[in-house]
Amino acid sequence: ESQMQSVFTDIGKINFRDPSNYYVIPSVPGLASNSVASAAWLSSEGEALFALPSASGGIFVLKLPPHDAPGTVSVVELKQSSVMQRFLTGWMPTAIRGDCGPSDLPISLSVHCLDHDAFLFALCQDHKLRMWSYKDQMCLMVADLLEFMPVSRDLRLAAGTGHRLRLAFSQSLGLYLGVYMHAPKRGQFCVFQLVSTESNRYSLDHISSLFSSQETLVDFALTSAEIWALWHNEENQTVVKYINFEQNVAGQWNQVFVQPLPEEEVTVRHDQDPRETYLEYLFMPGRFTNAAIQKALQIFSQGTERHMDLTWDELKKEVTLAVESEFQGSVTEYECSPEEFWQLQVEFWSKFYACCLQYQEALSRPLALHLNPYTSMVCLLKKGSLSFLVPCSLVDHLYLLSNEHLLTEDDAAIFDDLEMSRDVVCLVQCLRLIGESISLEMAFIMEMACSRLQPPEKAAEQILEDLIANDTENMMEDIHSKLQEIRNPIHAIGVLIREMDYETDVDMERAHHLNMRMNLTQLYGSGTAVNVVCWGVCKIATIRFLICRDLLILQQLLLRLGDPMVLGGGQLFQSQQDLLHRTSPLLLSYYLIRWASQCLASDVPVDTLESNLQHLSVLELADTTALTPHKLVSGPQTIVELFFQEVARKHIISRLFLQPNTSLAETSLNWPHLITAIVADFLPLLWPSNPGFLFPECLMGSCQYTQLQEYIRLLQPWCHVNMGSCCFMMGRCYLVMGEGHKALDCFCQAASEVGREEFLDRLIQPEEGEMVSTPRLQYYNKVLRLLDMVGLPELVIQLATLAIMESADDWRSQATLRTCIFKHHLDLGHNSEAYVALTQNPDPSRQLDCLRQLVVVLCERSQLQDLVEFPYVNLHNEVVGIIESHARAVDLMTHNYYELLYAFHIYRHNYRKAGTVMFEYGMRLGREVRTLRGLQKQGNCFLAAINCLRLIRPEYAWIVQPASGAVYERPGASPKRSHDGECTAVPSTCQIEILELEDLERECVLARIRLTLVQHDLSAAAVAGNSTPEETVALLVRAGLFDTAVTLCQTFKLPLTPIFEGLTFKCIKLQLGGEAAQAEAWDWLAANQLSALVTTKESSATDEAWRLLSSYLERYPSQNSLYHRCVINKLLAHGIPLPNWLINSYKRVDAAELLRLYLNYDLLEEAVDLVLEYVDAVLGKGHQYFGIEFPLSATAPMVWLPYTAIDQLLQALRESTANHYNVMLYQKLHDKMEDYQQKVSVATRDRLYRR
Repeated sequence: ESQMQSVFTDIGKINFRDPSNYYVIPSVPGLASNSVASAAWLSSEGEALFALPSASGGIFVLKLPPHDAPGTVSVVELKQSSVMQRFLTGWMPTAIRGDCGPSDLPISLSVHCLDHDAFLFALCQDHKLRMWSYKDQMCLMVADLLEFMPVSRDLRLAAGTGHRLRLAFSQSLGLYLGVYMHAPKRGQFCVFQLVSTESNRYSLDHISSLFSSQETLVDFALTSAEIWALWHNEENQTVVKYINFEQNVAGQWNQVFVQPLPEEEVTVRHDQDPRETYLEYLFMPGRFTNAAIQKALQIFSQGTERHMDLTWDELKKEVTLAVESEFQGSVTEYECSPEEFWQLQVEFWSKFYACCLQYQEALSRPLALHLNPYTSMVCLLKKGSLSFLVPCSLVDHLYLLSNEHLLTEDDAAIFDDLEMSRDVVCLVQCLRLIGESISLEMAFIMEMACSRLQPPEKAAEQILEDLIANDTENMMEDIHSKLQEIRNPIHAIGVLIREMDYETDVDMERAHHLNMRMNLTQLYGSGTAVNVVCWGVCKIATIRFLICRDLLILQQLLLRLGDPMVLGGGQLFQSQQDLLHRTSPLLLSYYLIRWASQCLASDVPVDTLESNLQHLSVLELADTTALTPHKLVSGPQTIVELFFQEVARKHIISRLFLQPNTSLAETSLNWPHLITAIVADFLPLLWPSNPGFLFPECLMGSCQYTQLQEYIRLLQPWCHVNMGSCCFMMGRCYLVMGEGHKALDCFCQAASEVGREEFLDRLIQPEEGEMVSTPRLQYYNKVLRLLDMVGLPELVIQLATLAIMESADDWRSQATLRTCIFKHHLDLGHNSEAYVALTQNPDPSRQLDCLRQLVVVLCERSQLQDLVEFPYVNLHNEVVGIIESHARAVDLMTHNYYELLYAFHIYRHNYRKAGTVMFEYGMRLGREVRTLRGLQKQGNCFLAAINCLRLIRPEYAWIVQPASGAVYERPGASPKRSHDGECTAVPSTCQIEILELEDLERECVLARIRLTLVQHDLSAAAVAGNSTPEETVALLVRAGLFDTAVTLCQTFKLPLTPIFEGLTFKCIKLQLGGEAAQAEAWDWLAANQLSALVTTKESSATDEAWRLLSSYLERYPSQNSLYHRCVINKLLAHGIPLPNWLINSYKRVDAAELLRLYLNYDLLEEAVDLVLEYVDAVLGKGHQYFGIEFPLSATAPMVWLPYTAIDQLLQALRESTANHYNVMLYQKLHDKMEDYQQKVSVATRDRLYRR
């Protein structure tokens, strides 16, 4: 469709200054100054020809070459020398030459094209018709037209300046010539048929002569059967009439009802605002053109600025501003009364209105009639617009026709039954009499009754009373006498009602696609065509509304008369009542269509359209309506025009042209037939009481919510068709306007009609794969989706609660609705209500989903008290499982699911589970959160776990060791795979470890010590979090926290060796280090409790470290002096000389081991000194320093020496004879041992002797 182009598409590209596109008419002899006749045509070769009267009385014919071929312009002057008249069968042209007079001047030209020639017909000032052949350039016929009309001498001598000539060609009938002969105070139409004889002789065959009234003819058009004429009457009003010149014997012209000019004055009541009243009247569609208002605005604002191409709304604003500014500029008084203010407003608005009226009148001035010979379309060309003439229905024609134009009895046979036809004509005459008697005030009563939804019957009764009260011209008598002529008024009224009723029993079929006939896709699709069709509908609705109004008044009169003679018997009183109640909806239907035809469509912003599209997609109605914004430039678009353009046109064209039973007459493009058929098909689509619902649906799809609301308001009290659909539409409007509760009421009302109305049935069609439930539940489901999308959770809950009552037997629907209620209660923060909805859900899987969502959402909102305190009847294990799975699956520091679970169990006094939870939490914190905060939390977790177990009886105070994180079966976790891609088997069983209170206390100590370590040294956090006790000891030693390390070792029964080794190493480093090392040492020394020492001199960090080591050796004795040995070992390994206190201490404990250590590290001199001292001690000299209680004597217990070590020492000294000093030592030791041996021998003998 978008590819179809207008015939004017390339007009702007043409260069009109190109010599091939224009020609200057020669000045000699030049154009005739007193004739405006002309004719133009295209030859069969594509040349453009123009015929114009020349000053010398002939005819110029200019020929331009085809637009796509080069060539020159040729000029021919058709001129004849003389003419001789012969009385044969007609007028015969001759070749006698002579001079021609100025009376030959053509005043009307027409052309009839043949294959290779063109006949030019010229009606001249001398009342003669001349026919020329362009090809032969000769006059073929001259006819004196005065012979066909009553003529006076004055007329024959006068120049015929007012004559007109028109041609009409029919394939079957040939060429017709229509001539209007103008005479003062009268005129005559003559119709001729061109007759040709052999040897190219032509004559005119007179068909008909028709006399016209004294009105001034502006233009006329001719068909092969009719004459259409355009006049101005004495009041300067436009009059259009037509006549069938073949069938009309009486010469009676048919009147065309032309659109009248707007009222000269606007009535403004005192309770009305002048500005609003005038604006409403000025901008009522079809009343004033955009151009007229713009010109009036230009003059009114004294040409200060030009207003070009304004939209209807912009123009309205400009008019308001212009009139208001003029009005305010003229108000000189500072204060004026409301009455004066109102009067001034009316004065200025009426001044502007008069200006508009003046320009509207000028632009409405008719210039010509245009008749399309191919479609029989008649158009009225006006100065500022174009009007189309549309056939009028018989009922409307009778009502509009004035009495003097009424049909004769022979022509009144509008029905087969002649008596019935006469009755209907008399009935319509009665209605016309009533209509002419009704004043503006009376008419306003009925308008207000319809607008305010009051019964029209009451309004008709009131109008009738006013008519009777104000009957000064005996109108009621005339009506009575007319009624006497009607033989069967009840039947006649019934026939009239049937003629005007467009109600159908079935819905019109929905539109087919027009793809099959491309030429139909654009038919009647232009803005002009839409305007014509819809304005035609508006005219019909306006007239029929008046007919129905007058009919209601007449029926009230008949009821009031109650005359059996008139009514045809008392038993027909009930029939009369029935007719009254049939007329009332008819009147209201036409009122509604007229209102819609005059109600403007709103411009819709794009974001509103997009939002509407989303709503419609939820309802699955997006394919049926218009979704494109319309920029209304030339004039306003009414909602009926919008409906016709977007929806109705396709339906109607499809029905007229694509139905298999379409008759050929309907498929022709004959304008009168086609426009009548389209309007006749369009009215049922707009008819309120028909089952089709396309019009409101289109308004909804086009976002015309205000208009739709007003439409339904006017419709609802009296129309009982599509009541549910109307309620639904009203609900949609309320929803868009933000009145959700009203919308919900409407949606609920509509539910009762589901399954009975076509629109609601389409609304509830299930989607593919959707679970099919009852129609009403499907409807509720759609509305719930809509409310959900708009974001109205309270209303969703209300509607879902209502829907649950409908779904008593359908547990699946119940589950869906309960889930919906749960979700929206939860969104709104109604936790208790959400929990109740969850517990009532009959579907376990959905219930579990809701439970999971409840846990997550309440955790995110930190509404944990609600979560813990809900009773969870029959759902306890599920809740625990959900919280556990979340606890194990999310980050420990950002979510507190473990603490929630702890609170959950504590609230239910399940202390063992609470303890298990906190212990698991602590374990995971150690593994996963290796920070200071993580360790702090871990300590608290273990304390909480201990606290829980202490609340239980001792025999039950145990928990199961939680498995490591990898073993948890987390929901949704991906399976673990081996290196070759295979899923690794999860171990089916694992050993269960029971933890008692003591185990937890130990873990708590370990956690506290780890925290102490990290507080002392933050860098240790990364490794300390999950370290074993042994690893923690090493970390403590490294950090210098020896007291803490000792506590840990004692708690877990670990040896203190690493502590002594670490402390010894720190002493060595201090001894060898500089001042920086000394300064650092004070930090870790301060973390350990040193025994108080009174000293006179200031001690160094090294001294303090040695003192700490000494105090530990004293405080923590070990079996076989293990700790001494490891300390000395460490010192000697680093080549540090042993301090005396350490040597003295170890000598007292294990001198032999000290000797072996000396030997191990090759300290021969120290070893010799030690042996010498040791021998002396055994012999009694200083024995207390070696821990020897009884020295060598015959009476004391036996003593011993480490001979092996001493032998090794002697051997070592013996082998190093190179060193003189060693030789001396060897000798010294050897002598000492010899001495010792002697004393031992003496003591041994003494003992033996004693024994």
